[in-house]
Amino acid sequence: MKDIVHDYPEAPSFVLMGGEANVDEAFKWMIKKSGGGNFVIIGAHNSDEYNEYIYRLGGMSSVETLIIPSAEAARNPFVAGRIRAADALFIMGGDQSDYIKYWQNTPVQEAIQYLADRNVPIGGISAGLAVLGQHMFTASKGSIGTARALANPYHHKLTLGRDFLRLHYFDGVITETHFDTRKRMGRLIAFMARIAEDNVFSSVRGIGVDSGTALLIENDTAVRVGKPTGAVYFISANGLPEICEPHKPLSYNNLNIQQLAGDERFNMRTWSKLDAQNSVYSLSVLDGKLVQLPSSYRSPE
Repeated sequence: MKDIVHDYPEAPSFVLMGGEANVDEAFKWMIKKSGGGNFVIIGAHNSDEYNEYIYRLGGMSSVETLIIPSAEAARNPFVAGRIRAADALFIMGGDQSDYIKYWQNTPVQEAIQYLADRNVPIGGISAGLAVLGQHMFTASKGSIGTARALANPYHHKLTLGRDFLRLHYFDGVITETHFDTRKRMGRLIAFMARIAEDNVFSSVRGIGVDSGTALLIENDTAVRVGKPTGAVYFISANGLPEICEPHKPLSYNNLNIQQLAGDERFNMRTWSKLDAQNSVYSLSVLDGKLVQLPSSYRSPE
């Protein structure tokens, strides 16, 4: 397919939106990074709710939504062409298993990667956020809660995939949505344990984003926007799990957790908060239970 002529941004930029509410500031930021032009939203189920919403924010010459509900639709040259022509791309919420089932290994997947490789701003909310990491919870057999994931990290509903996209900053990373309202700290750690165990990979990382909250990333720096009480959690492991086996509770020691709140900043390259002290907290899972953190820090279990 012939390449689209763009004045591409000099650096990659991403929006990770936790879900349940759109974050105006994040969309305005994407619009600014795009330089105007055409804002494209993609999803698998019929909805055009974003068209008027984004256009009313101003700054774009056009906004369009593409509903891609099958692999056949994802192979339509028109669809891939419209994605490649985007000046900003946003993946809406829904069910990430549909995105993987319908879009993976199709021109749609190639078109999204084409934009990413050329630094076109890309964002996602809820299921759209879930597919941005190198690793992902596929939800191909339905959802799973924290308790079940920690009690058995090889539960049949704990389904993982990888490399739907390869985005700058997200190597070895799995993302998690609705972090606070659905109490997903433990679930994310179970995902990380499986990734580490299955790949003999000790440097896995996780990013959890609260509902109504967004993380904006550019030039190595990430900032949090959205509801004042919302936070983003950066989790890193210091080795393989102690116990990560089928039908056995998980044990996983010495996970480092950094909570980004307010107007704090985070360096994606060094994986550390900027201008902050005492920002790293230790958390372990023992026999399928999260160990209590210091009283100064509360985890959304």
